[in-house]
Amino acid sequence: MATGPSITTRRDFLNLAGGGSALAAAAVLVPAAASAAETPASAGQNKNGVASSGQGHYKPPFKFGMGGVPLGNEFSVVTDKDAFAILEAAWSAGIRYYDVSPWYGLGLAERRFGSFLHDRSRGEYVISSKVGKLLRASKNASGHDYFPFSPSPNDVIFDYTAAGIRRSIEDSLQRLGIDSLDIAFVHDLSPDNKFLSGGWEAQFKIATTGAFPELTRLREEGTIKGWGVGVNTPAPILRTLEVADPDVCLLASQYSLIDHKNALNNVFPAVRQKNASLVIGSALNAGFISGSPRYNYGPDSYDIPPAFIDKRRRLREVAAAHGVDLRTAALQFSAAPDVASALIVGVSREDQILEDYTSMHTRIPAAFWADLKSRNLIEQNAPIPA
Repeated sequence: MATGPSITTRRDFLNLAGGGSALAAAAVLVPAAASAAETPASAGQNKNGVASSGQGHYKPPFKFGMGGVPLGNEFSVVTDKDAFAILEAAWSAGIRYYDVSPWYGLGLAERRFGSFLHDRSRGEYVISSKVGKLLRASKNASGHDYFPFSPSPNDVIFDYTAAGIRRSIEDSLQRLGIDSLDIAFVHDLSPDNKFLSGGWEAQFKIATTGAFPELTRLREEGTIKGWGVGVNTPAPILRTLEVADPDVCLLASQYSLIDHKNALNNVFPAVRQKNASLVIGSALNAGFISGSPRYNYGPDSYDIPPAFIDKRRRLREVAAAHGVDLRTAALQFSAAPDVASALIVGVSREDQILEDYTSMHTRIPAAFWADLKSRNLIEQNAPIPA
């Protein structure tokens, strides 16, 4: 299997990146099929990263980014010291797109990213956060029910009204210590969110006259560059494309080697028709593809459908036969579609950024992808990395 330069330690990587600018180093963090869109000044975008299409939809100018879920202590404790080391490693590796949310650790992730980024030039990186969940400090906070490993004293309040959206962004800017966001995603306005009062459709109706037009106003004011919804199910994305004019949506847990048929055949065409794009999240199904005992954000192995466990086994067999790392293949697969403006991955260890770097520029033989299609393990019309 052909690969790029041998990198075994962080020092090796920093020596490689040191030969040019950080942005140049970031250019290798994508499969060959997508590399043309990596840099901020890529063709089809102006210097602010806004697509030069007739609708002027914003697209993140970096194809690869770091997600903030692990630094919100969702799955385990990450200390402040370790969080800072992870962010330092990501920055040194040339990563310049970061995705956070008030939800991740109920403020913890945003505070950590803000502490790290506050002395970096704002023009050097792109950051997205979420709206729809306000935080309120409480002596009897129930936030630990959601994030048992986070020390946050906050409760969460779901609010998709115009006033709630504006306050959410203002609060995020204060926690992050910056004056603007690049992207705001309306968070978890989705059928799988069981905490929504009256159900997701009732809250979506509120967002239609509240969140969506307010985000458009914030875009026009320059507080954000683009907006969309960030969800784990397809229906809210399709509905939003029908009733509003989003720039980019966060498609989480929906386009992976394990599960991608619906996104490929139903969501992608609708996104193309509106000249929008997608940020792909949870390409590993929250670590399931690389061996985690949970699938997506389920609590334990009891919730994993047996068909998915069997498919992972079959994928591993094909990967082993071709000498391919399955995790690497999964990341590249999710980054390959033309509608994927960026791929974001969570990082919970400092050395994981080296693994991400290696995965995103390692060459995978075409025979591997052909074998997956011949065994019907991926859809016949699924795009594959060049």
